[in-house]
Amino acid sequence: GIINVASSTNLLTDSKNVQLVLDPSLQLLSRKQRKLIRQNPGVLHSVSSGLQSAIKECKWQFRNRRWNCPTSQGPNIFGKIVNRGCRETAFIFAITSAGVTHSVARSCSEGSIESCTCDYRRRGPGGPDWHWGGCSDNIDFGRLFGREFVDSSEKGRDLRFLMNLHNNEAGRMTVFSEMRQECKCHGMSGSCTVRTCWMRLPTFRAVGDFLKDRFDGASRVIYGNKGSNRASRMELHHLEPENPAHKPPSPHDLVYFEKSPNFCTYSGKMGTAGTAGRFCNSSSPGLDGCELLCCGRGYRTRTQRVTERCNCTFHWCCHVSCLNCTNTQVLHECL
Repeated sequence: GIINVASSTNLLTDSKNVQLVLDPSLQLLSRKQRKLIRQNPGVLHSVSSGLQSAIKECKWQFRNRRWNCPTSQGPNIFGKIVNRGCRETAFIFAITSAGVTHSVARSCSEGSIESCTCDYRRRGPGGPDWHWGGCSDNIDFGRLFGREFVDSSEKGRDLRFLMNLHNNEAGRMTVFSEMRQECKCHGMSGSCTVRTCWMRLPTFRAVGDFLKDRFDGASRVIYGNKGSNRASRMELHHLEPENPAHKPPSPHDLVYFEKSPNFCTYSGKMGTAGTAGRFCNSSSPGLDGCELLCCGRGYRTRTQRVTERCNCTFHWCCHVSCLNCTNTQVLHECL
């Protein structure tokens, strides 16, 4: 898990005086990150939950790709890919930033963080048959905390620094822009004469789907320098599209600056695991098909017998009886 009982120097104590730690395989906490967590009791659990959601979503979105978001218990949970500047790196930064923002914003409305609550700014009149009320998820606090916590680990002013900050913000912007209005009806006998409405976060699957689309359409960028003494430090250094004919990337776009590895074979230097041993779909012409996923190396086919509970019946009260069904599965494994 992302949170473990502390046994290293990366030690924190939460509001219940339980020693906890963010797994060092993600990264050691900086001084600023420690300060933020101490200033916001309860947020450590939220940050960890958000990172777990991000890892789970990354694996889901890329489950059928050559790069399937592999993780490990090494110095960095995502491996060496985070030190590159490719599309996959961009997605990792965006989804983890989004995960922290999403989890913190939701925890505020659930009362799990002592320094924030629901977003109560939307109050009073809203429309002819509805009004603002309820408990809106506190996206503003989530974005602010996420920016302070996640971005603080980035150092320097080079292309990688600008890329990582841009993709971090793209993840947060996605959570913000995908928020939706939810309402509850009030009236006699279930009628909806008036509604109370509030703002609710999107599901994290919706965030992942959006960022996956942005991954497929990511913009390749170069380091830009306006060369003006009057420009501010942030304006002076910026990202420009590699192709001058393309539009500059928007705040929602993912950006990268180097070509991705092919991820077909293992490379310790590149940090790629390869696709040998991966299961593929022999009847699919898509990315999960054996031809593409196995990179033309071929595949082996084997069968296995799987026994599962089936034909379950509920008996009043309260017992469930099931049969055991055995099926034969045909599996195709990349060479």
